[in-house]
Amino acid sequence: MLAGKVPLSEFDRMRGPHMEGNFSFPVKYGYSTVGKVEDGPNDLIGRTAFCLHPHQDRFVTTRDMVALLPEDLPPERGVLAANMETALNIVWDAMVQPGDRVAVFGAGVVGTLIAGLSRRIAGTETVLVDTNTDRRAHVEAMGISFAEAGTLNGEFDVLINASAAGAALSEAIEHAGTEARIIEASWYGDKNVSIPLGGAFHSKRLQLLSSQVGAVPASRRARWSFGRRMAKALELLEDESLDHLISGETAFADLADDYPRILSSQTTLCHRIRY
Repeated sequence: MLAGKVPLSEFDRMRGPHMEGNFSFPVKYGYSTVGKVEDGPNDLIGRTAFCLHPHQDRFVTTRDMVALLPEDLPPERGVLAANMETALNIVWDAMVQPGDRVAVFGAGVVGTLIAGLSRRIAGTETVLVDTNTDRRAHVEAMGISFAEAGTLNGEFDVLINASAAGAALSEAIEHAGTEARIIEASWYGDKNVSIPLGGAFHSKRLQLLSSQVGAVPASRRARWSFGRRMAKALELLEDESLDHLISGETAFADLADDYPRILSSQTTLCHRIRY
């Protein structure tokens, strides 16, 4: 968005709740706010809640946009709710099953959350792959196996790309077993990606599927509302190891000066903004 890479065709689909302005700038955008309810229904006043809302110190929203945090979930970790909701949706789309060998590409926030959910499925062997070996520290601290890109061995049942890199998608295709599922969870904006669809792609009958959080997978849509999915995402955040994904914090008043450094740093994961 900052680089003006949102295609014109996606302007409407990518509008966030309570967004103001248009792509790419000027725009008021954001969707990971945690705060305290100061006014409204009596059962909500004083409660800490998550809301899909642009960065702002105070705002008015509707009750259906508010998701109360579980009592045991620190607000500081609650800012990961939208990322966890995305990761959960991706794992559903990937249909990871007990015993599967799973490779996740991209050790950013979403990729790490995907791998964390996958490894908790009974019997799975999950590895998280990234070009940046500095990511190994937070990955292994969370109990997830790490592999540097280009060093992966063997074939996998499910491969998920959350790196926004065509090279990673190509590596996923290379290591996919017969009739394996490859899930493309990245968003490339207006960038074209070249991938190898020759070789064994057809003879192995590989499945290449997209995943996007804007819709609950069809297999669950009859039972899972967005509210139920968000509640589960918040519940899944009750894991203190996820604090490894918080890489820093900046006061809102200092954000204009700090933002270039935050975006350019290779160590940035989830950077909190405190009001």
